[in-house]
This record gives sequence, C-alpha cells and structure tokens, in this order.
Amino acid sequence: MISLQINNLTLKYGRHYVFKNLSFALDEGDFLCIVGPNGSGKTTLLKCILGEVKPTSGSIKIGINSQNERIGYLPQNTNYNPNFPASVYEVVSSGALNQTRLFMPLPKKKITQSLKKLHIENLSQKRFSTLSGGQRQRALLARALVASEDLLILDEPSNNLDYSSKEYFYHTLKELNQNITIVMVTHDLDHRNLIGNKILSLDPNFPFFGNTAEYVRRVHAH
Repeated sequence: MISLQINNLTLKYGRHYVFKNLSFALDEGDFLCIVGPNGSGKTTLLKCILGEVKPTSGSIKIGINSQNERIGYLPQNTNYNPNFPASVYEVVSSGALNQTRLFMPLPKKKITQSLKKLHIENLSQKRFSTLSGGQRQRALLARALVASEDLLILDEPSNNLDYSSKEYFYHTLKELNQNITIVMVTHDLDHRNLIGNKILSLDPNFPFFGNTAEYVRRVHAH
C-alpha cells in the first residue's frame, strides 16, 4: 500500500482553470471516490497523478518518492480488437511488461495471484473477447493489479456494467482495498455505491474532501 499527497495543484489551459490550488492527502489503505459533473477535471486529475499531464503548478507525491512509483491503471475506455485471439492470461500478464527487461521471464506467480484475487483463474485460458462485461472488467483490473500492488487508479470502472456485475465488481474492489490504496472516478452517486472511505468532489458548486459518511450527510442536507 502507498500514500498520496496533492499540494496546491493547479492546471490551467489559457484562461480556463481545470482546477486551482487543489490539495488533499490519502493515507495507506484509503479508498478515494472522485465525483463531480462532466468537465470538472476528474479524468484530468488522474492523468496528472499518472504523470501523463503536467500541472501548471503544485506537487504530487506518491509514497516516499514523487511520480516514480508504479501505478496500476484501469482507464475509462479500453480499446480492444474483438478478433485478436488473446487469452485472459495473456491480457493480465501484459500488466507486467513495463516491469520486465528484455528476455526476462514474466512474473508467473504474481500473474496467477492476480487472477485468483479477481476470482477469474478459471477463465485464464478463455479468449478475452468472449467474456461478459463484468468478466472483462475483472480481467483488466487483474492486469492493473499485476502492474502495481501499491496503488490502483480506476476511471469509471463500473460503466456499462449491469446491476449484478457492478455489485460483484464493487465487492471485489472492497476486498482488494484491504491490501492496496485505491483512487476511483465514479458517476455513480447512489450513496450505497460510494464504497470508498473518502470522497473528493470536484463540483465547483459543492466542493468537498473528507469522509464518505460526512459527504452523504451534507448532500442530503444540501
């Protein structure tokens, strides 16, 4: 597990501020849900944490270093070719490619453990394109877990999942959170599905960072 600290983060495009002087901190083992309307900067914030977007000012500290720690990432849209004959095992193992040097073997034990943690070891030899939406998301989450056992970044992972698949997926995330810090963007504002212990609201009309229970109380009082 790993901690995350954002200090006075500002991102500006021309005269437009995506966010300004944003500060918050996560402890090891926190589960943060990031909420807010479209255009409020949720995905952009994730890209700043990942190092894909450079902020105008401010700092991001991950663990004891800056942005040098490996992060497991599940993007909002994952493009795949339905005709590509990759197995679930091959898709999950691709999460280790950035950790292995040329000609070094893949970490089979870590891959197998990730499959088991996501309860898809029985699907390891199935073709990825034949999976249901919920199974596919768990396979992609297993791939992210292979990339990092410290911090997971998830961008609206429950999109396009039916109710039962979403419930099972969220249950799996809560299991994983026992051993890993999670940051998740979500549009699902049903308080029962705000499964993290902390909330960051980027809504300019309702900014908030704190405990989930307090956020829910304020929303209902608002």
